[in-house]
Amino acid sequence: GQGGFDLYKVTFWGPPKQPMIDTEDYLIASVANPIKDPQLEGSVEVERVSLTVFKGRTIDAITEKSVEAEIEIMDNATGKVISTLKTNSATGKFLLSLNAGKNYGIAVKADGYLFHSENFDIPEESDYNLVDKEIRLKNIAVGSKIALRNIFFATGSADLKPESNAELDRLVKLMKDVPGLKVEISGHTDNVGSPSMNQELSQKRAESVVGYLTNKGIQANRLTAKGYGEEQPVATNNSSEGRQQNRRVEFEILEN
Repeated sequence: GQGGFDLYKVTFWGPPKQPMIDTEDYLIASVANPIKDPQLEGSVEVERVSLTVFKGRTIDAITEKSVEAEIEIMDNATGKVISTLKTNSATGKFLLSLNAGKNYGIAVKADGYLFHSENFDIPEESDYNLVDKEIRLKNIAVGSKIALRNIFFATGSADLKPESNAELDRLVKLMKDVPGLKVEISGHTDNVGSPSMNQELSQKRAESVVGYLTNKGIQANRLTAKGYGEEQPVATNNSSEGRQQNRRVEFEILEN
């Protein structure tokens, strides 16, 4: 099917039933009187696999040619890097597995490109999942924009959670490595609540990110904070998954 287990279990309610198996073994010496074996096979224990397999390829967003990139996997709860790997230099392909029970931050980095971030929250005892994704890396050019998927806030608040630090520090490094960059940090929400409240919340969240960057030594005149509220959705607001995609902070290059 789609990568799950095609195994089924049937439970019969009520009093015990007699086995209905009637397997005949026609032996050469016993053609006239075949042997009947009404014995049931014992049950087989199947170990449940709780992980997510993430595969895909990294390409240039404009030329669509393969890009060799480095993928860094981090435990957002501890801020520690779990592992790093490189995509295939010729095809850009990669394959990695993520065990259940953690919230993962995944950063994809390549020379001359903006980093790309993904977030996977895999609860304990979750089922086996397969994610196949094409990651389109954007050049460090005016107009390039990325969503910062590993920046987290308390619900209804502009207070940054500690799990956001790794993503924010990657942004600090980019700003220091490319000193000519001037950027807009934009906040976005879903459509839950009033438009005026969402506008205010998105502005405060953008300002919180800018405040973090300036505290790390990035000049304030290189940063602009802008809240767009619910005006620029990237997914439907009719599902929890879509609303989660719409609640985001973005980074756009204004000058380089």
